Amino acid sequence: MPDTFTTRVLTVTTGTAETVTDLTAECEQFLTAAAHGRDGLLNIFVPHATAGIAVLETGAGSDADLLAALHTLLPADDRWQHRHGSPGHGRDHVLPALVPPHATLPVIGGRLELGTWQSVCLVDTNVDNAERRVRLSFLG
Repeated sequence: MPDTFTTRVLTVTTGTAETVTDLTAECEQFLTAAAHGRDGLLNIFVPHATAGIAVLETGAGSDADLLAALHTLLPADDRWQHRHGSPGHGRDHVLPALVPPHATLPVIGGRLELGTWQSVCLVDTNVDNAERRVRLSFLG
């Protein structure tokens, strides 16, 4: 019988621009190897103080809309108490309060249960950190 808990760490290069990176394919590949057709839960966790996990539509402008909304809510200016790094970097540390660093999603028959237009995404506004670790864990 396969393990009931399996985990994998992905390394995601986000570069030096604010990004919404679609992780859905990586999640599905992980579940193919880990879930073995079973029902369970997939937890996605980014252990960084300046990034989050979102479930949203991508490719139709929603990812750009999310970054624009975050700019409106969290301007990259000098208002932040946390002031090291790039100008406005303090806002990056507030991001996980709005876009949490985790998501737990249902897995049915070994497949991620997402709506038609939903994708699992890493949201990273920190231009000072070009590489992120993302932990995928299956409990089944």
